[in-house]
Amino acid sequence: MIRCSATARRAGMIKLRELIVILDLYKQGLTISAIAERTGLDRKTVRKYIERGLEAPLYGPRQPRPRIIEPYAAYVQERLSAYPELSIARLLREIRELGYPGGKTMLGDFVREVRPAAAPLFEVRFETAPGAQAQVDFAHFKVVFDDEPGVARVVWLFSMVLGHTQPLPVRPLLPAPGSANAAAAAYGDLRALCRRAA
Repeated sequence: MIRCSATARRAGMIKLRELIVILDLYKQGLTISAIAERTGLDRKTVRKYIERGLEAPLYGPRQPRPRIIEPYAAYVQERLSAYPELSIARLLREIRELGYPGGKTMLGDFVREVRPAAAPLFEVRFETAPGAQAQVDFAHFKVVFDDEPGVARVVWLFSMVLGHTQPLPVRPLLPAPGSANAAAAAYGDLRALCRRAA
């Protein structure tokens, strides 16, 4: 004999497992009265579930349970509106001093819900018209040439990038008297191509 739970009998609700048993007994040819007697349910309840067929019982939505964080929610929101970058660890320390008994996870979940969105970073796209600007760099490197293996020589590199071009014009300058003058000459040659050099 299969019996439904006393709570289910009182509420007129049954579990899916019990529904399957009722439908199986009905398929085997038992009468509604016989099924009611075996399961301990009322005949009207058995008839109702046989007419419905195999569909899971529908229950209403659960009432939201109060969260431990609720008494401290206003404080957390106030702190986050004043200082949106506050860490969860800092907020946890502060509300524990106020008596918060919960943990970091619950606070973190709440903070993710209420933290103000970060302002997008300000970005200005930098574009120049052809011939309007150039950027200059002057650097030195130690290089070993094939003609003297094992001897590192200093090579100065002058580069100038025009704001409207992709190619990078460079002039290698070997250390020699007047290297600075050579760089200045290269700078002068390319400066004529643009109105402003930085």
